[in-house]
Amino acid sequence: MNSCPPYSSLGGPDFLTVEEAAALLRVNRKTLYEAIRLGQVPGVMRLGRVLRIRRITLVQWPSGNSGPALGENR
Repeated sequence: MNSCPPYSSLGGPDFLTVEEAAALLRVNRKTLYEAIRLGQVPGVMRLGRVLRIRRITLVQWPSGNSGPALGENR
């Protein structure tokens, strides 16, 4: 059985942990957890108590002033 995660053409795993996604987005892990709880982050999959986030969704997520900052309640 292969224990290596599937890798995308972007050079990384297809699914990220919250810690990996926070590093990619350059935000604090707690900020990302709060944004996920509020439904502000696309591509989140919950597998029981485990969260995984699709890398391609984060990379293609529009940047700029399209909405509030992560963790910000508006």
